[in-house]
Amino acid sequence: MAAATNTAAAAAPAPAPAAPATPVPRGQVDLVDLIDWTGVECLNQDPSHSIVNALKQGYRDDEGLHVASDSDEQLLIYIPFMQMVKLHSVLFKGPEEDGPKTIKLFCNKEHMGFSNVNDYPPSDSLNLSSDHVTESKPVQLKYVKFQNVRSLTIFIEDNQSGSEVSKIQKIVLYGTSVDTTNMKDLKKIEEH
Repeated sequence: MAAATNTAAAAAPAPAPAAPATPVPRGQVDLVDLIDWTGVECLNQDPSHSIVNALKQGYRDDEGLHVASDSDEQLLIYIPFMQMVKLHSVLFKGPEEDGPKTIKLFCNKEHMGFSNVNDYPPSDSLNLSSDHVTESKPVQLKYVKFQNVRSLTIFIEDNQSGSEVSKIQKIVLYGTSVDTTNMKDLKKIEEH
């Protein structure tokens, strides 16, 4: 009888590995490895809660870390890429009350500030519910507007409760790289 018990125990299925908290949209990749970290900027961030906490792999998966706004609820985040990308969807995770609500995304707009953010039409605008920011679900973008992205500017206009501080625990950008020819890699053909 003991042998039967051991066989039953051996036949029991092993526990399934934990599913990733945020499924990557089909055919897309997390673009974190293509971010040019030397150029990343975040205006109005609390110095003790910087953008690296929400954007960089490893940090953004730590529930205790986040980026927070400083003097009011707005944040202006500039993310350059090392090569051209196609952006498919974005994920924002934050606390139910202080997580982002109204978000405007701008492609290839450099040197934006709070004074001129309303001078340009956004490439896309998102209005997230509190359920959306707590459940970590990617939001699909107007894909046709995000085909040749050198940089992305994210304007967090307000948060879920209208409080003075916005907090974001995780930002993930999903898409694909655009295969481009680097002109520096081509060899000049000399005339004979």
